[in-house]
Amino acid sequence: MRTFDELESLWAAVPAPPREGGTLRLVCRRVEPGKHETPEEADLSVEAGLVGDRWDATKDPDREAQVTLMNSTVAELVAAGRQPLHEAGDNLLVDFDIGYDNLPPGSRVRIGQAVLEVTASPHTGCSKFSERFGQDALRWVNWRHWRERRLRGVNARVIEGGRIQVGDEVTRIAAGVPA
Repeated sequence: MRTFDELESLWAAVPAPPREGGTLRLVCRRVEPGKHETPEEADLSVEAGLVGDRWDATKDPDREAQVTLMNSTVAELVAAGRQPLHEAGDNLLVDFDIGYDNLPPGSRVRIGQAVLEVTASPHTGCSKFSERFGQDALRWVNWRHWRERRLRGVNARVIEGGRIQVGDEVTRIAAGVPA
């Protein structure tokens, strides 16, 4: 597991993620706790989020956290080549700038046929993230001094459903309004 300082140094050394057009790198369907599927293509729906994901099966699903996106480079850094990228548990890993400056709440992105809207609901790491990647990784992705980078990811809701597949372009189609 990498230390906080290693993660910060590695992040500073990689090229900045694309701000205009990026790529969907991985789809993660959480079918039950600790069990993930990584299909090459999937459907997003306004009602169910990522179709087949356990989000829809919860008693009172939070539409503000219907689908989660995480920057794929961050996932690679915390996984350190030792764990599969899907272990972070985020639905969509993207090579795209999901930071607050690029995607404030209300921003919309198109991925394949679907449109997602970034919500104001914060996405923070949990005990499972710490168990999988270490306490330093959790501290790094949630570090208060860099919270606007959204290293842990961002929550979104589905505005227009449709098919997505690994390799699809990720495009910001509407900018939100910073709070």
